[in-house]
Amino acid sequence: MRRFSQRNSLVTLSDINITPLLDLAFVLLIIFVITTPLLEQGLNLQLPSGVGQPDKKLEKKDIRTVEVNPQGYYVLDRQHLTLAQISRNLEQAFRANPNLLVHIRADENGRYKMVADILNECERVGITRISLRSDPVKR
Repeated sequence: MRRFSQRNSLVTLSDINITPLLDLAFVLLIIFVITTPLLEQGLNLQLPSGVGQPDKKLEKKDIRTVEVNPQGYYVLDRQHLTLAQISRNLEQAFRANPNLLVHIRADENGRYKMVADILNECERVGITRISLRSDPVKR
């Protein structure tokens, strides 16, 4: 009779309560839903207006975006880097993909020297496909 009572106690211990696991999963889901849009934002820049042709269809893997803010910070693909680090990254990307296109986004109130430095580094590496980005003209 005693063996039977021990077996019942083991059977009741095998049940797992998954309610706390579901609570944790929902909390993590909410956190990811809230933080994901914040991670995809670049620098807040005021691009100069310009007239030009609309962009042709490009593949995302062929484009690298360099941003320059008025305070003198460089950002390459959402990472704050120095000019030397950007040069190395662009050189590696150009070796891996000769169809590389570099988008340069610079604030209209920023220093032109910073843009010229990026252009010089692209020329040194051998990148010829460069696009200086601007906001479209409002009509």
